[in-house]
Amino acid sequence: MARNKTAGDSPILIKKYANRRLYNTATSSYVTLDYLCQMVRDGEDFTVQDARTKEDITHSVLTQIIVEEEAKGANLLPIGFLRQLICFYGDRLQALVPSYLESSMTAFADSQETMRRRVEEAMGGLNPFASLEEMGRQNLAMFQKALTMMTPGAAGGNGAETTETPGNGAAAGNGGEGGEGDGAAESQIDALRRKLLALEKQIDTIAKKRAD
Repeated sequence: MARNKTAGDSPILIKKYANRRLYNTATSSYVTLDYLCQMVRDGEDFTVQDARTKEDITHSVLTQIIVEEEAKGANLLPIGFLRQLICFYGDRLQALVPSYLESSMTAFADSQETMRRRVEEAMGGLNPFASLEEMGRQNLAMFQKALTMMTPGAAGGNGAETTETPGNGAAAGNGGEGGEGDGAAESQIDALRRKLLALEKQIDTIAKKRAD
């Protein structure tokens, strides 16, 4: 649904009916709380009016949006803050709290771009996960190289250890026990290889999801 602002930059009027349905007068369509939540994120100004009494109920509707977002697990409001806020109801300083909170949030919103930039710089650039992914790939390459060196007869290994030489009767005569030991070692190495391949696939999957 298109979201069009009314002429003169006046707030969009949302009417709330007795059946709790919300009606956007700018788009002539019924909307949901999630829709209003996205309008807030998009910076679109609106007021909510009770369709029967014409009372401005914007405050209660915005509060309802916050309650639903918190119920989804966002938890932007810490328990300590909520307790302190509740204590101010009925307090002599109650009248000062709204203006204080509004000015604090305005200052926070004005500085959020600077904060984002500092977080990105602290995490290693525009992509805070890039360094972690690269570290994981380097570790995988190092482990794979170590496995290659551990594998009997692998390239880059010590050929003198894997090539039988004439007159080495002790080594030839102990073939049974040596064969069993080599088989167990190779089995462990194969298991490590499978785990490393699975880990490499997980890193690739994370990278692809982030790119999408």
